Amino acid sequence: MTNLLSVAPLLPAYRYSQGEITQPLVDALSGDQQTSAVIRRIHDATGVEYRSLVMHLDAYRQINDFTHANQLFREHGLPLALAATRQALDDAGVEPADIDYLFFTTVTGVGAPSLDVELAQALGFRSDVKRIPSFGLGCAAGAAGIARVNDLLRGDPGALAALVSVELCSLTIQWDNASMANIVGTGLFGDGASALIFAGADRAQQPIASVLGSRSALYPESLETIGWNIGTFGLRLMLTPAVPELIHRHLADDIDALLSKHGLARSDVNEWIAHPGGPRVLQAFTDSLELAPGDLATSWDVLADSGNLSSSAVLHVLARHSTKPAGHLGVLFALGPGVSVEMVLLEWR
Repeated sequence: MTNLLSVAPLLPAYRYSQGEITQPLVDALSGDQQTSAVIRRIHDATGVEYRSLVMHLDAYRQINDFTHANQLFREHGLPLALAATRQALDDAGVEPADIDYLFFTTVTGVGAPSLDVELAQALGFRSDVKRIPSFGLGCAAGAAGIARVNDLLRGDPGALAALVSVELCSLTIQWDNASMANIVGTGLFGDGASALIFAGADRAQQPIASVLGSRSALYPESLETIGWNIGTFGLRLMLTPAVPELIHRHLADDIDALLSKHGLARSDVNEWIAHPGGPRVLQAFTDSLELAPGDLATSWDVLADSGNLSSSAVLHVLARHSTKPAGHLGVLFALGPGVSVEMVLLEWR
């Protein structure tokens, strides 16, 4: 089995209350009092109290096209990725040159070469490190990264792997777009990074938890439910109200399928580590899985403290679960474009 050695979540330096972020968006996106009231009402209902951004709030008005936004992603994303990865390596007692696999994910900036090339070279990873850069899994990518690293290390049990997520959602701002999706997104998403270090079963390392298994699900007729519309304007959020219904229709069966493969039921799970996608998403998770009101408390706390960090969000939730009694079982899960769901079964050590 694959062992998790460390989890290093990181938020950027500029921290604002929800109200501080809402005001400039009201000024830019609303042309009348009615629209202003809608923006404030939606932002107030997100469950977000604070968010951390990679730039001072005033600097965002200077973003005028996708080229500029993507340049800012590389400028600000690399230092955040470096800091998180250094912390994860230090916490695991691992040197950069020991890493055999590097799984890197983002959905808020693009590049070829991808940002992980600069990350690997800056930190001193070996030239033969096996890189797996990912774009397009969206909010599900943190969970997917754990699952795919587990797949790799099951076939190479003597290896070490790093999973790095960097999401600068604030840089996707669309100042000319007063759509409901953009209003919701500007009230929900924040910036952040995470880095995790994993060891194959043959490595003599002291783990936090072990990955017992995973499951992926791709839901039919949901292609245009969540994601980006990508064009000369940049990354324009696509978000419909259909997400909770998809969760109600499918999630419980998929979670049960993952658990039953290991001879378990939902009643055996001690920790539920859910992607904090927003209040309606978290409530749909709770209702679908018939959870107690406090079972997703940590996910609600992360949502309030930093907003939805896309692929990094569920990893920030995992970090708050890093100290649990040995033998505790947990299910980590996240939902993203597709619509897809990635689920991981964990056991604390």
